[in-house]
Amino acid sequence: MEDQGVEVNRVVSRLATFQRLVANVVSGIGRGVSWLLLALVVMIFSVVVLRYGFNLGWVWLQELTVYLHSAVFLLAIAWAFQLDEHVRVDIFYRGKSPRHQAWVNLLGTALLVVPFSVYLFLMGWDYVAASWLVMEGSREAGGLNFVYLLKSLMLLLPVLLLLQACDTIPRCIAVIRKNQDDLSLKGA
Repeated sequence: MEDQGVEVNRVVSRLATFQRLVANVVSGIGRGVSWLLLALVVMIFSVVVLRYGFNLGWVWLQELTVYLHSAVFLLAIAWAFQLDEHVRVDIFYRGKSPRHQAWVNLLGTALLVVPFSVYLFLMGWDYVAASWLVMEGSREAGGLNFVYLLKSLMLLLPVLLLLQACDTIPRCIAVIRKNQDDLSLKGA
């Protein structure tokens, strides 16, 4: 009987370690990608000044703004989800008890985030693979020849969301079972 308890503790410890790793990976990617916003603002400002102030423009520079915007959006969504800063329907959430909020988060994650992420990954795989097969580049002369890399972000989005779901679901269950008050990682 003691061996079972030791084994259960070992499994729980490994799951907690995995959960912390996932939280750190998602947070690290989100924090890192958030710095791209500064580069994006500077780049867009430069495009505007060059175009309207000096009548200069480069396709690759404009495409680079699209690449950066896409990277920020697609790679930081899981971080926003982790911090509980995503958009939600507040009529089911605001003003409710932490336990009720945990139920909403659990059901939303299990019934919406996980299936959507799996579907997006499966549907996007062939699309991204075809892009890699031809090493797809820009259709514009002077554009960036890395469209296949940009499209690859569409597969990283569901992977990061699924990883975050692996962290969110146990947190929700812990709040539901133990009546804990804190579900978010805002202080982490």
